[in-house]
Amino acid sequence: MKEELLESLRGILSEENILIDEPMSRHTTFKTGGPARLFIRPDNRQQLLEALDIIRKSGEQHYILGNGSNLLVSDKGYEGVIISLSNLKNLEVVDETRIRAEAGCLNSQIAALARENSLTGFEFAAGIPGTIGGAMIMNAGAYGGEMKMITESVTVLSPEGEIEIFSNEAMEFSYRTSAIKNKGYVVLEVILSLEKGDKDAIIATMNDLALKRKEKQPLEYPSAGSTFKRPEGYFAGKLIEDAGLRGYQVGGARVSDKHCGFVVNMGEATSADVYRLICDVKEKVLENSGVTLEPEVIMLGEF
Repeated sequence: MKEELLESLRGILSEENILIDEPMSRHTTFKTGGPARLFIRPDNRQQLLEALDIIRKSGEQHYILGNGSNLLVSDKGYEGVIISLSNLKNLEVVDETRIRAEAGCLNSQIAALARENSLTGFEFAAGIPGTIGGAMIMNAGAYGGEMKMITESVTVLSPEGEIEIFSNEAMEFSYRTSAIKNKGYVVLEVILSLEKGDKDAIIATMNDLALKRKEKQPLEYPSAGSTFKRPEGYFAGKLIEDAGLRGYQVGGARVSDKHCGFVVNMGEATSADVYRLICDVKEKVLENSGVTLEPEVIMLGEF
């Protein structure tokens, strides 16, 4: 890591928000991953813009981190800069049916605000363990709902450093992807368009979905949620089960006994364990069914 980059970042960020060799196991829901050479947390949008400008001009590789809920970081760590958006969490109701949320807001926080203001439409996302920024990039969804159904606009930072506002149509939402995925855009803020609803009904729906998650998903173990995308015409969990992989384990990583679509950390898993398990599952499912599973989890670093 270039010393001049570090000094430049110290000029705009507080010392407590600049961490060297920070274990990524502290910042991913898998609870695995080696150290990030540099880990920073801007306190606001202006600090983020300035830090990104410095990092991009330095040529140092970097990765924007939300809640780490869809991320597998190598045990060897990451040689670049991890930029955490966890402090960008301004959240407000802007009028009768719209909510403005900065990229670092957790979906659970937004769901709670919507509930308290009798706004319906976000209930499906209450249990999605990530940030709204990440949810926009991958058009997160659950229980019949998707972000494309409730998004009015997304404010982003382009790779050239320009702030742009994407309409719902411009986001080109489709299954687990969007127009800005893999293009170097950074989500800054989202406007969500909801509807007025009955607070008791909203609470009942959220409670019902929370119960379904508890019954069907292995929430008691660290994981990244659904490990594989849903193949067209199939369900990943069913394909994995049919391949005889329920409970299949590599080191501390295991195909969940409760839901075969989840890979869980049984307590001592390494990222290498999780990666090897994912590769094994892909291979065995292909052999058994002829279907190629595509991981939903993002791999960061050297595997």
